[in-house]
Amino acid sequence: MKKTIAKWLLLTALIAGAVFLTVWSGQRASAAMCKGIEVVVKSDDQRLVSSTKNGVYNEVLRFDSHLLKKRASAINTLALERHLATISNFETVHCMITAQGKLRITVTPMIPALRVFDGEKSYYVNKDGKWISANAEFFADVPVVRGSFSKEFPPTSLLPVVNYVHNDSDLSHLVAMYEAGDADNIILVPRITGHVINLGDTLNLPRKKRALMAFYRKVLPYKGWNTYDTISVKFLGQVVATRRDKSAAAHSAVADEEIDLEEAALIAHDNPHPAAEGEQAQNPSPTH
Repeated sequence: MKKTIAKWLLLTALIAGAVFLTVWSGQRASAAMCKGIEVVVKSDDQRLVSSTKNGVYNEVLRFDSHLLKKRASAINTLALERHLATISNFETVHCMITAQGKLRITVTPMIPALRVFDGEKSYYVNKDGKWISANAEFFADVPVVRGSFSKEFPPTSLLPVVNYVHNDSDLSHLVAMYEAGDADNIILVPRITGHVINLGDTLNLPRKKRALMAFYRKVLPYKGWNTYDTISVKFLGQVVATRRDKSAAAHSAVADEEIDLEEAALIAHDNPHPAAEGEQAQNPSPTH
């Protein structure tokens, strides 16, 4: 009987001690100051991780500049989470106080696919076309596109071209940015200054690339790199170029200098019979 009573007394003492330690540690934790901000970014892109961490940290302090001077228990993690969720750069946001007294913020960033300049507007879009604000603190190094876009012609319409260029070793080193007048006039802006490339639409990209590379090898070294301002490969089987110097066209039979298209003396590899120079200016016979 005495042994049983002793066991119960010991068990009661242990339970009381555990309760005391729990209450005591909880009181200490609630009285402890915030030990810092820990930002966790769920992404494999290290450049995006770095910029997002800095952006989140600064945004937290803008939300509450006195946060690091508060008790950890006094931080309203739910309000902070809701605030960060309003920023379009994140897919998910979660805030919590760790056992060490730190504010931990875990975010899944939105992955941008394009940086868009549309008139006076500038923003990012992801591969699904979701809009992302162009916040400098959440900078992303992605292809740049410029144009007038709409629901019928969204920026993501250019993704087949952008992805093709990215995966092609020649074009990826050549192209600096993209412009789009419409879906049938997608323009590549090369790092080589002096001309642009009218790719047409997003179809038959390998064939258009072959024609362009042949033009670079067989025509420009002889005609001169500053002879043409636009090189068009939008019509299959031919390359058509517009002269930079329009003075010669002023006395020609062509009424409008803007459509004075000079045949670049090149037919794509799959057509062995090149047209004579000047032929396509009078009869381009474009086929899509």
